[in-house]
Amino acid sequence: MVAVMAASVVSVPAKEAPRTADEMVTVALATLPAEAQATERLIRTGGPFPYPKDGSVFGNRERQLPAQRRGYYREYTVTTPGARNRAAKRIVCGGYQVTTPQACYYTDDHYASFRRIVK
Repeated sequence: MVAVMAASVVSVPAKEAPRTADEMVTVALATLPAEAQATERLIRTGGPFPYPKDGSVFGNRERQLPAQRRGYYREYTVTTPGARNRAAKRIVCGGYQVTTPQACYYTDDHYASFRRIVK
């Protein structure tokens, strides 16, 4: 019986994060919603940001972004018109110079997926 059960176990590969930013699906900054473009401008100028959590460390617990050391990624809220809270849209940027990030990523589904922002 154990052999039958063991034979029926199907191995499902774990979802792997891209190893580099260049392996990610991309999105042009100009095609993002106006609110996301405004958030990206605020990131590059150092704020001020509308939410207290903006600029906080993003832990990448979902492992959707390339692996980096803790503190590499920071998250920023993209304002959603009509929402009564922070909603699901974010920009997460990686790098150690906050106003000149090495790469930024957009999510509109609260970290379930990301697209690397290109200019």
